[in-house]
Amino acid sequence: MDFATLLGLAVSFVLVGEAINLGGDFTIFLNGPAVMIVMGGTLGATLTNYPIPTLFGIGGIIRKALFHRALSHRQVIEQFMDFAFLARREGILALERTIPNLDSLYLRKGLQLTVDGLEPDSIRLVLETEIDNTHARHATGVEMLNSMATYAPALGMMGTVIGLVQMLRNLNDPSSIGPSMAVALITTFYGAVLANLVFLPLCGKLKHNSQAEVRIMEMQMAGILCLAKGENPRIMRDLLESFQPPATRRPNPDYAHSGAGGAD
Repeated sequence: MDFATLLGLAVSFVLVGEAINLGGDFTIFLNGPAVMIVMGGTLGATLTNYPIPTLFGIGGIIRKALFHRALSHRQVIEQFMDFAFLARREGILALERTIPNLDSLYLRKGLQLTVDGLEPDSIRLVLETEIDNTHARHATGVEMLNSMATYAPALGMMGTVIGLVQMLRNLNDPSSIGPSMAVALITTFYGAVLANLVFLPLCGKLKHNSQAEVRIMEMQMAGILCLAKGENPRIMRDLLESFQPPATRRPNPDYAHSGAGGAD
């Protein structure tokens, strides 16, 4: 679970809600017509813009933002070093028994192609296509959330216009001015809250998670190609370490202490 996302949403809504509560009655910000205009309008606009199967995937998109758990670079390095030493001791076919225990479908596919003896260029083509398709799926989710962040404030402004029209039409009835003005203002508030506290932050988090996942997939592809080519484990470690920021890289233990010593 992505604790930062849940914490961010909780902090945002709690602080905004507490600020409202300190200024008066919280219930005055609960308005049925405003909810119908903003929420219903945003849903309807999104339905118009995207196919229904894509829209139904919004739950998966939100889960991706909230519960994303990517492997760390260090975990990938250690995992592939285990693969490399196993293949070096027992042969590349020994990797086949590790495949069913892997959670990543992408990694399972890559190792299976390697065990099956495909050429490295063919393996690269399959894995790069998988990365491209993953990136495209994530881009659709980012685009959808970004669109909803655009629709919500626009529907809020539309609600404001509706409320003002109702208010101006009934100026001779002072009792109707208050409710009409409430709809006019609260719809704008709802649209701003949805866009800036929900849709845009989730869009940003999904984009970040997508980049992290694709980076791990590229790292795994590099390790798989090293296995397919029969590269030395030391070369594989150096290659995989290059995916990390320089400050977090570890020297290769096989030659970390090599080189001339200092003079006595």
